[in-house]
Amino acid sequence: MLRAERIDLDPKQILEIGLRELAAEEARFVAAAKIIDPNLPAIEVFRAVQRDHPTETSLLPDTRKNLEAIREFVVAKELVTIPSEVRARVEATLPPFRATSFASMETPGPFETRATEAYYYVTPTEPEWTPDQKDEWLTAFNYYTTDVVSIHEAYPGHYVQFLALNASKASDVAKIVTSYAFVEGWAHYTEQMVLDAGFAGPGAYDPIRAAKYRLAQSDEALLRLCRLCVSIQLHCLGASVNDATQFFKQHCHYAEKPARQEAVRGTYDPGYCFYTLGKLQLLKLRRDVQAQEGSRFSERQFHDAVLAFGAPPVRLIRERLLKDPTSWDKIL
Repeated sequence: MLRAERIDLDPKQILEIGLRELAAEEARFVAAAKIIDPNLPAIEVFRAVQRDHPTETSLLPDTRKNLEAIREFVVAKELVTIPSEVRARVEATLPPFRATSFASMETPGPFETRATEAYYYVTPTEPEWTPDQKDEWLTAFNYYTTDVVSIHEAYPGHYVQFLALNASKASDVAKIVTSYAFVEGWAHYTEQMVLDAGFAGPGAYDPIRAAKYRLAQSDEALLRLCRLCVSIQLHCLGASVNDATQFFKQHCHYAEKPARQEAVRGTYDPGYCFYTLGKLQLLKLRRDVQAQEGSRFSERQFHDAVLAFGAPPVRLIRERLLKDPTSWDKIL
């Protein structure tokens, strides 16, 4: 699969990159926590942020609350063109899919000519769970992480990406055969991109609130880095589901319930390593295009150009956006 995405490195080399990036992200996590409270360990600061979460009945309305503000920020900052005025609808994940998803986006397919509805699904607690299990689950939907997830799933993540795909001049085949690394890499890339542009929630800027968003975004990055490492450890190095669960608990600070769900997903979806690998490729491509274009570089033009190709491997986009052929293979 790595070869299919034109990543000419073996699994151990990819794991080395993952562990290196994991250590760097852990340092960013600590730095954000120190802004919030320099007197507490970073994990305790984050635990306090996690405790600020919706109830099981307010999860969906609270998710909806800031979604329009995020969209307005993306438009105002001219980060990327949003090809439609149709808003994504927040709904509960359908029961058959709850075992494998925290949140997801469902959009009209590229050949749909009538339906315009798009659904941003959020997975609620289950009635049979204990109070402790429900609370553990909801920590992953604390108010700051929920907005970061909304960026990932909707604006300017998956929803905008799929709108651009449907509106693109890509061939019919290219619209249905997409790159896992590009699709998830783009959505994960946008989490950092929007916060780097200054998003810190609606209302007047508050540096403490901004640091809480950065802490939540960093934890989401830690999650995807853990997925990268765990996918290789499970399938190439003999790690068990228990080992993987502990890895998620240690490095992305998940409680037992969501940590085990992430570990189990790794047993049948080793490609979830591509969230991080796709993001890293897009960050590298952006740096390379910015160096090439200099003062002519435009963030919106870059993002629009990337999305205009559909959703191919990032390596192929490098051939279209970079003039120097010797740079095309330097994807990471």
